[in-house]
Amino acid sequence: MRFVNRHPGSGSRLLLMLLPFILFLAVYFFGSATRLAQNPDDKLLPSAAQMADAIDRVAFTEDRRSGEYILWSDTAASLVRLGAGLGIAACAGLALGVVTGVFPFLRAGISPFLAVVSMIPPLAILPILFIVFGLDELSKVALIVIGVTPVLARDLEQRAREIPRELLVKAQTLGANSWTLVLRVMLPQLCARLLVSLRLMLGSAWLFLISAEAISATAGLGYRIFLVRRYLAMDTILPYVAWITLLAWLMDFLLRQISRRCFPWSEGALT
Repeated sequence: MRFVNRHPGSGSRLLLMLLPFILFLAVYFFGSATRLAQNPDDKLLPSAAQMADAIDRVAFTEDRRSGEYILWSDTAASLVRLGAGLGIAACAGLALGVVTGVFPFLRAGISPFLAVVSMIPPLAILPILFIVFGLDELSKVALIVIGVTPVLARDLEQRAREIPRELLVKAQTLGANSWTLVLRVMLPQLCARLLVSLRLMLGSAWLFLISAEAISATAGLGYRIFLVRRYLAMDTILPYVAWITLLAWLMDFLLRQISRRCFPWSEGALT
């Protein structure tokens, strides 16, 4: 049997999934032990015990000044911003994707504009957002919306244009008007694709959020990472990075489960 046709079993699949993580952790802790043996005060590669102490300090010990548990308050602040930004971007992207993908007349005016806007680096306009919207929550949410919406809209437009023309002709032959066509034929297809697109954009959304929080915030995961970096507190930074990664994976998992339950016929697009 050719190697391209071989598929791992359930046990092998689990082992292959865990192997890269095990190798990464092994290399990290070997390097950490080597550096700490040479210099016990080294802060670049903290040991597992040092990171455990930092996690206990930020997650399970009440902060003396604020009376809050820092990790959880930072997580709540970041998730509220991210959820608001992604929610607005999803609604706007779906609406723009529908009108540009379904109606050629509207596509002629909106699609080129979206193509240009999607090429603007969102981080380049972050100072403009701070000037226009101030340093509070609105500018951070706006950055996520501006960074994610054009990409979602263009992806959904492309998906709409890939739907076979024969399907649309048959629906119209059966008496469907424009809005029935959108609601009964296009929208289910585009909603399924929207969940896939959101999964693909999670990394970018987190990048925009962390960047905005690093510049101007008083709470949030990005704010905390850039606050403690001045003390070279890698024992705090690395657990925060791991926590952000876990949150992003959980969001991806949730979107995948929603897609499987609501649109089982679309499975296979992204696993």
